[in-house]
Amino acid sequence: MFVAFAYLAFKPQTKKDWRTLGAFTSFLVALFAEMFGFPLTIYILTSILGNRYPVLDPFTHLNGHLWVAFAGGSHTVYSILHPLSNLFIFIGLVIIAIGWRGIHGGNGRLVTEGIYSRVRHPQYTGFTLMILGFLIQWPTIITLVMAPSLLIMYKRLSKKEEEVMIAEFGEEYLEYKERVPAFIPIRIRRNKGEHNY
Repeated sequence: MFVAFAYLAFKPQTKKDWRTLGAFTSFLVALFAEMFGFPLTIYILTSILGNRYPVLDPFTHLNGHLWVAFAGGSHTVYSILHPLSNLFIFIGLVIIAIGWRGIHGGNGRLVTEGIYSRVRHPQYTGFTLMILGFLIQWPTIITLVMAPSLLIMYKRLSKKEEEVMIAEFGEEYLEYKERVPAFIPIRIRRNKGEHNY
């Protein structure tokens, strides 16, 4: 269901788009296979921690949420983290959809208005928020390893896309790149000049 939502919001058309959606789908498969199938992380942690594992029955749905388990099965932690993670996931999907509509509605011109006036790569920002949402909700060993790999992949894809944009739009894109951050709508100053993130 989440892959279908991501597909409808992102609407991949290029090989890079399909690669991005494929990597995100792999992350979701690993997450949901462990969430509703074989709980590898719980088996590993209970075998390592033994009777020090913080809850008596780690295989219930509530205690399968690792943050909840490490909070001793707290319903309060669950009541906070579950809506928070859903908010991250929903906002991520909305950002992906807005970004896709903006870029594909540009009809070949450089799009710098709307969400593109805040960040240069809103789709990757949206995917990152969704990944963080799922990690807040249900972190697993596999997804904790996969998440940084996905984020690195998105960073590399964005650099390749920017090379294409510079070749196509030249100075107009370079000026836009200087003005608008890549992923997070804030500017971070470093020793040698200003870097956009």
